[in-house]
Amino acid sequence: MADRAPSLATRIKLNNGLTMPQIHLGVYLMSGGEASTAVKHALDAGYRAVDSAQMYHNEKEVGHAVLDYLKSHPALKREDIHYTTKLASNSDYSRARASISKSVKECGLGYVDLFLLHSPYGGKQARLDSWRAVEDAIKDGEVKTGGVSNFGQKHITELLSSNPRLKPAINQIEVHPFNTRSALTSFCQENSILIEAYAPLARALRMNHPTITSLARKYTCTPGQLLVRWSCQHGYVPLPKSVRKERIVENGQIEGFEISAEDMQVMNGLDEYLVTDWDPLDAD
Repeated sequence: MADRAPSLATRIKLNNGLTMPQIHLGVYLMSGGEASTAVKHALDAGYRAVDSAQMYHNEKEVGHAVLDYLKSHPALKREDIHYTTKLASNSDYSRARASISKSVKECGLGYVDLFLLHSPYGGKQARLDSWRAVEDAIKDGEVKTGGVSNFGQKHITELLSSNPRLKPAINQIEVHPFNTRSALTSFCQENSILIEAYAPLARALRMNHPTITSLARKYTCTPGQLLVRWSCQHGYVPLPKSVRKERIVENGQIEGFEISAEDMQVMNGLDEYLVTDWDPLDAD
């Protein structure tokens, strides 16, 4: 569990002994130009982590925005900024391994802090071969930490049963009060796999929900801040996404209040299995 007053400066410990920031900027569905600008706004606001993917087609712009920022802020070093990207599709070992190297080159950052298998699609062999490619990329110094995304319990069990050299440190899944995934999040936590919560704001589909608006009033915060804080208090790593400077700043300002245990339960009770994008957790 993270400390009790999460903020943009909070770092959370992974099962490989490394740490990473608890709040990341998500850049899903952003054009290269939008991502570049959003990264600059986020770094200015104090974010120290950005979550990209091969499928987002903005790895290069995100990486270059980080490099530009580091050039103009000499007090910061490359290791102060945490960069995540993901494998577009699982495949045989050699294609997956080449694809990881291409991502490292594309971002220009020298290495990737966190590399994830983006989904369980492709079948068992492709999943296991692709994971072996991640393990080798870590051994070769191209990647620091490996994880998975959109993996259901059966996919994680399959991976852990295959006697991997490294256990995934992360499972990045859609999690928010309207889709709590409590069985899967508990399973991951029991196996020391940290949950990264994408769409932590439920893609703004429930910002006007009466419970959310009334709790936001109670804690004198925005609905977005309430949702990010809920995620952090569960010990998750939320990836709030916005292209607007004021919203990026706002989403990271969550240290001024703490949601009570009772109100956390109320928010947990909002679960309606709301899937805002895709749901590959049951893929074969």
